[in-house]
Parts: sequence; C-alpha cells; structure tokens
Amino acid sequence: MNDHVEFVQMETKADYLECFAVMQQLRPHLTDAPAFAAQIRRQQQNGYRLLAAREHGTVIGLAGYRLTENTLYGRYIYVDDLVVDAALQRRRLGEQLLDRVREETRARGYRFLVLDTGMHMALAQRFYFRQGLLPLGMHFSQDLSQ
Repeated sequence: MNDHVEFVQMETKADYLECFAVMQQLRPHLTDAPAFAAQIRRQQQNGYRLLAAREHGTVIGLAGYRLTENTLYGRYIYVDDLVVDAALQRRRLGEQLLDRVREETRARGYRFLVLDTGMHMALAQRFYFRQGLLPLGMHFSQDLSQ
C-alpha cells in the first residue's frame, strides 16, 4: 500500500512550499505559502525539522518536530505538527512518520518524545493512545493579544 512512499527531510524554501497544502489541512489559519515557508525557515533556526512523506513526488504527510531541552525531560523531541492528507488517511502514514521521529529520538540518545493535541481532537487522542503515547498533564495557554 505504501510501497512508493519515501520519507524525506525538507530543508529548502521550495521544499516548504511543497508542504504548504498538506500543512494547511492541520493549520487552516495558515493562508500564505511564502509566509509559511519563511516561518518554517525561522523555526528551523531553533531546531525545527520537517519530515515529509512523499508518493510519486507529491507530499502526502508531514511531521514537524523540534530538538529541544528543558528541566522536566532533559533533551527530547517535541512534535509540533503531524498530518496526513485527509484523502489518504487510514494508510498508516501517520504511524510511519511518528516511527521515524521515534527513531531519531532514540538515535540521539534522547529518552522522551512529547506532543500536545487539542482536547477536542478525540480521533487524534485515540491515535496517540494506540501509538503508546500517554497523557501526563494538561497544556495551558492564554491569548494575551486582547
């Protein structure tokens, strides 16, 4: 089913532009492809990586993650973005992307892989449970622009 899928680190502006349509499915507030590419470039300077699943040259899934460190986990990988094209879900591509991020986490000698998902995202939560990720707390935020 996924025999023609390759997993590639995206690193250039052209790569990021290729990823925009799939990322927009996860982040619909993103409306400008060049602005998205510039943001990914900035995030890249802070340890962000963007892994793409491509089939026949077309991006069909993404895992965006950061190499980071804090006093709770030490050095760890934080998954910011995990998305598979809606028309291609159920092919285990999300699992394959997450497995590759896990492999990098282990290869670096890091102990933890961490991510957040919305409280309203029941399907995503079920997926993460099936992947062996467990909720260890609640994520809080406050919009200070108002």
